[in-house]
Amino acid sequence: MSSENFPPIYLDNAATSFPKPEAVYRTVDSYMRNIGASAGRGAYKEALEAGEILESVRARLLELLGVRQGRVVFTLNATDAINMALKGILREGDHVITTQLDHNSILRPLRAMEQEGRISVNRVACSPAGLVDPDDVERALTPRTRMIATLHASNVMGTLNPVAEIGRIARNAGILFLLDAAQTMGSRPIDPQALGVHLLAFPGHKGLLGPLGTGGLYFEDWIDLLPLREGGTGSRSESDVQPEDYPDRWEAGSHNLPGIAGLGAALGYLLERGLDEIHRLKLGLTRCFLEGLEQMKRVVLHGPRDPILQEGVFSITIPGLDPYELGALLDREYGIKGRAGLHCAPLVHNAAGTIETGSFRLSLGPFNSEDEITRVLSVFEKVSG
Repeated sequence: MSSENFPPIYLDNAATSFPKPEAVYRTVDSYMRNIGASAGRGAYKEALEAGEILESVRARLLELLGVRQGRVVFTLNATDAINMALKGILREGDHVITTQLDHNSILRPLRAMEQEGRISVNRVACSPAGLVDPDDVERALTPRTRMIATLHASNVMGTLNPVAEIGRIARNAGILFLLDAAQTMGSRPIDPQALGVHLLAFPGHKGLLGPLGTGGLYFEDWIDLLPLREGGTGSRSESDVQPEDYPDRWEAGSHNLPGIAGLGAALGYLLERGLDEIHRLKLGLTRCFLEGLEQMKRVVLHGPRDPILQEGVFSITIPGLDPYELGALLDREYGIKGRAGLHCAPLVHNAAGTIETGSFRLSLGPFNSEDEITRVLSVFEKVSG
């Protein structure tokens, strides 16, 4: 038997979403064929149209976040946005709080700055299921704390961080709160102001359903954020000093406009379908999957079993079966596409006890169905027996 006998089931949406809405494919192709210009690099029709697309997508992102004020800067991905936020704000002697739950996109830049002797970092522990206690975050505050930087939902176990409580702590302490929304932006409504979030980093290619190579950083307009890089902007070209104007100060170089145009089409799809509807779908599929796993004694789920605490990302191990072998088997024989490994988040694997083996991860998207989840559960019952 091989996967040729089964329609493929894509469950690696935590890495990148697939498929994309049909409008995304059409829009990227149309941009490449019919526009092709770089925004701000000419006064001809196509260059002006490129600039209009750029600003319309920026406006749609603010609309999706439900904010009227604030800035959105386009980046390569969420990692680029997080680096922009950390390195654009943190100064010599600052203290930062993060958690064991976090991805290397936060951990590695902070570790590098820490090793250079520029900052100090407190990494708050999480439970084996990835749960962070807000009281531990509050206890980690020091007089030198400048920022709390953490993720919204774990890319390993789907665990939702208590971001509203963390935002309250940041507000009360008068410090900045940077949220990594890589696993939640586009999958559920996010209100930065209600959550006390000052900066929000996101990829365009995951829950937002856009192309790879897109992302952004939202931040409140009073924040003094130094640019991560300098270069051409198509504006104030008479000066060799980076412009101070928004957004040019933070967007040096030509934009990935085919990708951003595709992201705009994806945002149109999301705004029409509604994030509440997508969240309800994923919550239902999460509940179905968790209830099915309860019946399987040999399948170990690493993470919360309450769907309310979950973002539809599941880490699984089966005793005696290497996660990489499991992933290869599921793909080869059943057409199930997931990911084996440590998922760029070593501290949460330490907490879960899977640092030596890694885990096999399945992650839901808005185009998955209950029939697919039922089929996956049937396969797990078979391979774990």
